[in-house]
Amino acid sequence: MRSFLILTILSLFLIGGTDAYGKKATEPKTLLKQADARRHALYSSSSKMKYRHNWINCINAYESIYKRFPKSDQAPWSLYKVGGLYTKLYGYSGMEKDLDTAIEKYRKLVKTYEKHSLADDAQYRIGKIYYQYKKSPTQAYVEFLKGDITFPNGDMQPKTQKMLNELSLVIRSREIKKKNGGKVPSSKGLALVKNIRHWSTPTYTRVVIDLEKPVKYSAHLLKKDPKYKKPRRLYLDLEKARVGSEIETSIPIKDGLLQRARAGQYSSQRVRVVLDIDNISRHKIFPLYDPYRIVVDVRGAEKKGEKATSPTVVKKRTPRRGVRKQKKPDESISLARQLGLNVKTIVIDPGHGGKDPGTFAKGGLREKNIVLQIAKALKPKLEKRLGCEVILTRNRDVFLSLEKRTAFANVKKADLFISLHVNANGAKGVHGIETYFLNMATDKRAVMLAAAENATSEKNISDLQKILNELMLNTKITESSKLAHEVQGGITGHMNKSRRKVKSLGVKQAPFYVLIGAEMPAVLVEVGFITNSTERRRLRDSEYLRSLADGLVVGIDGYVKGIDLAYTGG
Repeated sequence: MRSFLILTILSLFLIGGTDAYGKKATEPKTLLKQADARRHALYSSSSKMKYRHNWINCINAYESIYKRFPKSDQAPWSLYKVGGLYTKLYGYSGMEKDLDTAIEKYRKLVKTYEKHSLADDAQYRIGKIYYQYKKSPTQAYVEFLKGDITFPNGDMQPKTQKMLNELSLVIRSREIKKKNGGKVPSSKGLALVKNIRHWSTPTYTRVVIDLEKPVKYSAHLLKKDPKYKKPRRLYLDLEKARVGSEIETSIPIKDGLLQRARAGQYSSQRVRVVLDIDNISRHKIFPLYDPYRIVVDVRGAEKKGEKATSPTVVKKRTPRRGVRKQKKPDESISLARQLGLNVKTIVIDPGHGGKDPGTFAKGGLREKNIVLQIAKALKPKLEKRLGCEVILTRNRDVFLSLEKRTAFANVKKADLFISLHVNANGAKGVHGIETYFLNMATDKRAVMLAAAENATSEKNISDLQKILNELMLNTKITESSKLAHEVQGGITGHMNKSRRKVKSLGVKQAPFYVLIGAEMPAVLVEVGFITNSTERRRLRDSEYLRSLADGLVVGIDGYVKGIDLAYTGG
């Protein structure tokens, strides 16, 4: 009897000792092993997997770890396993909420533990859920693109790139089928090079190559060859293409930057477009769609005494982490604010025009007319308030291509570029004002809005990856963010002081073609929803439109004063 009591006391001591000294039973490592063992047991039993409570018990075991030990290395592992469990549970339950919960857990991991090695895995899993289970290739593409931008050096990069390439084909094929009654048209035949256009100054030239359909292309920069009296040359090889008989194959430019542009049939299936260069500091090339064209922006070195075309510094920048709705502007100090550069020229771009009415409503209400009326009211107000020159990309009902609008601002050496638009939404209750600056959109509505304003289709979301690096390295992002916040605050603040209060939808980011290549801070303003009955009625009112112009003046003035304050040390 005595020996039995000793053994009992000793066993109690050992149990208590483990808890008192090492607390091994409640260490996150131990708990994770226990949860893993429970998960393996679940997966090895087909009968257990039929009942939801077995899954929830397993999930609860993992959730207790990241809730009790959020700073431990086991916390992100627990979240990752929970996401996997809910995804697999969907195969048995068929309940959409299980997929939504899995996405929620993965997003929490990415947001809370973005520097952990599992963060890029979680982002990849989100993309897979949208593609494999929710059957949404476009949203899946956006999610994989987030992973590509946010985790450029992650171990999931190869898989992410593979999915992006696969989805590009899926999205494109789906849209082509839609346009052609469910059939994929033959892609045989060479793409016709229809035209070469250009806009130039001594320090900036934009060349646009118009083609019949998308082609693969490559660019090369050749050094000057004194032996054969050849200048520096930038040339593009367009595969599976042919030069049209009507095209002007040699276009003299001679603006001190480019001497001329030439197009020729280099081989039976390849067209070579050559730009003879006299003076160049940098260049960038990107495609636009519907219709397909290739844009070449060439920037030369500024000559002494000439006005700087951009109040921001050109420097290498790593890709931004994520692109989402911004609650506050980038707080870093740009060169514009360090030097206190004045805003002397502003280009206002009334969107759409001519054959492109933009969004419209019954009774003859057209976006192109609304924004032109605002722009005309804005011009004298800005000139009076700021004492600067204000130029409109159009002052009448004419069509301008998106690439021409940006080139116009660059050629005019504008300090600011503001494009005006009117919004639309299938949900009639949606209303408010929002301001965008150039970046990659990461939410569905921003993607679709960009597609609409780009006069293109949803399929081209897949093609935006080709110019994504240019967007991420764009030195105007910081200043454009500041300008967007000032403009958004100026309009909504001014309007809310009046009797007609408006809803602020905030500052957002999206890949609008009209902003790509702008050499100055540039934003796009959506002044209201034509699909909302209240805002539609207001957009018919000339006094209301003048009030919107007053709000724009307040916002732009606030941005300019911000530069002045930084310069004077205020």
